[in-house]
Amino acid sequence: MVGRLGPGLITGAADDDPSGVATYSQAGAQFGPNMLWTLVLTYPLMVAVQLLSARIGRVTGAGLAANMSQVLPKPAVGLLVGLLFVANTINIGADLAAMGAAGNLVTGWNAKMLTVVFLVVSLGLQLFVPYHRYVYFLKWATLALFAYVGVIFTVHIDWLQIAIHTILPAFKPDAASLTVIVAVFGTTISPYLFFWQSSEEVEDLVAAHEPDLKHASAATAKRELRRIRWDTFIGMAFSNVIAFFIILTTAVTLHAAGKTDIQTSADAAIALKPIAGPLAFSLFSLGIVGTGLLATPVLAGSSAYAISESFGWKFGLEHEPWEAPGFYAVIVAAMVLGLGVMLSPLDPIKALFWSAVVNGVISVPIMAAMMLVGSRRHEMGRFVAGISLTIFGWAATVVMAVAVIAMFAFGGF
Repeated sequence: MVGRLGPGLITGAADDDPSGVATYSQAGAQFGPNMLWTLVLTYPLMVAVQLLSARIGRVTGAGLAANMSQVLPKPAVGLLVGLLFVANTINIGADLAAMGAAGNLVTGWNAKMLTVVFLVVSLGLQLFVPYHRYVYFLKWATLALFAYVGVIFTVHIDWLQIAIHTILPAFKPDAASLTVIVAVFGTTISPYLFFWQSSEEVEDLVAAHEPDLKHASAATAKRELRRIRWDTFIGMAFSNVIAFFIILTTAVTLHAAGKTDIQTSADAAIALKPIAGPLAFSLFSLGIVGTGLLATPVLAGSSAYAISESFGWKFGLEHEPWEAPGFYAVIVAAMVLGLGVMLSPLDPIKALFWSAVVNGVISVPIMAAMMLVGSRRHEMGRFVAGISLTIFGWAATVVMAVAVIAMFAFGGF
């Protein structure tokens, strides 16, 4: 079973991208361990929505954008996909900038030069390495996240107090705490993850020359659904556990030392050095680079899948660039424009904030459309979502809707 982990594991790991690291670091630095409860809450909700996205891809043999077109007007799908591209591109720019800054901290080399190097490496892998080989790189890249687990062993932690604050958090419910809660929810349950996992299930079908589950044998369907469940449960657990450790690390170091003004993941790494020592600093910095190399292809790839499916283009990382020119053009555009955002005079913190706003807004209709697709026998056949998946899926949709409302009510608009 471990050898068959793939889309879910990669999706979960990609959720902890450098931008996510910055959000979790802010939560820990500002509120200490009192924001750890958010990861406990988001886990079952994240599992439900990602499990449904994977199920839709495997059952129908088509990605999320193609299936959304069955329940939403095509102009609405086009608008959501366009906004997804904008949000993902800004995220790519922020992640590349964070990787360059982290690489500079460790090596002393020019940050902008390193950013370009990271872009070229990531883009080269996507363009010239077939999916069945590239996916192994992505799986191994998930190991970079263990750097954040390693940081824990460099500092002293009162685990009893951590457990108490996780179960019974103590914070004032004001605009500042609500903003952080919304940011954590929005960072953890992100639209690009839905599109990626659904499309990777389709990629796996194509690579293995297998039919979708509606046309597969009962034994094959049972085996694949069980594999998807394990893959998603483990992948999302991986995501939330690592996020938990990032909040915990910054809570017991930065918050405890009174350093609460953290804007970027690089800021967190710099602040860690005099408090937790050079080992913690190095592990945290290297983790930023590793997660960036994992997340940027997922961000660019999810945009390419969504746009290609919307326009009916040939798509897939298993194809050569000249076989699916539109698909790969979107990947190149997302990466290059992301670099342009990073190099522009635009404030990266504000850009990332607006990216989070866009992600939060579009996640609600996308999740609602997913729930509708998952409940329709026309698309899903006998594999419609069960009661528990339906309950948790709609609960996740409602939570994100409330988060969006709160974002506009208290986010300073």
